[in-house]
Amino acid sequence: MAGRLAGKRIAVTGAAQGIGLAIARACLAEGAALLLIDRDGDLLAETIAGLDAGTGRLVHGVADIADSAAITKVLADGAAQLGGINALINNAGVNVFHKPLETDEAEWYRALDINVKGAWNCCKAVLPAMIEKSDGVILNIASTHSFTIIPHTFPYPVAKHALLGLTRSLALEYAGNGVRVNALAPGYVETQKAIDFWESFPDADAARKETLALHPGKRIATAYEIAMAAVFMISDECPFMNAACLTVDGGLSQLQHPA
Repeated sequence: MAGRLAGKRIAVTGAAQGIGLAIARACLAEGAALLLIDRDGDLLAETIAGLDAGTGRLVHGVADIADSAAITKVLADGAAQLGGINALINNAGVNVFHKPLETDEAEWYRALDINVKGAWNCCKAVLPAMIEKSDGVILNIASTHSFTIIPHTFPYPVAKHALLGLTRSLALEYAGNGVRVNALAPGYVETQKAIDFWESFPDADAARKETLALHPGKRIATAYEIAMAAVFMISDECPFMNAACLTVDGGLSQLQHPA
């Protein structure tokens, strides 16, 4: 029986771990052919070894998405191997959290280069073929930081707000060319990055419990839950969804927190 993503040839960035790896597993299980991309070649090799690479539906490439020439080549090579790319999941990103006036120029550019410029580099590389064939879907993994502001997380929300603007701009520009562009905004997700964050506190267990207590359901998402939302948005099950941002945060962003 064909999966929900049969016929999809999907490029996934930041695919070696966390949400990206969960998305890769879910898409592969749903019948997609995949180009997995990460800038950490060693970690990506371990990831590939842990997936079913014997199906002929899995290729990979190493590139930093902020490097336009490098990511364009990896996407072109992957498209040649897969017979084209008709879906892109821009998952790669980086947390850059500071107080605004304590943010140096290097950190400012790191946040924007990876979270916004990198996503645009990938879109720019795949859009021409998608437009030519009137067949394409792009999903940008945004964040609840795309529409909320948490003090001392600058300039991350600046970048994620911009990513949402990029999503909507491209969606409206190319809707008439058979291309859909949407965003998925996770809240807290139990990944290694979250664990590292909790372990930066003197009492990691207390920090974790404090994070969970913020949420109406007193838990946070698993990477699998975010991955299955991505499967839906990249599939043909929602063909009229365009320029949309699906929030998956357990309701946290709807709570009214005291100042």
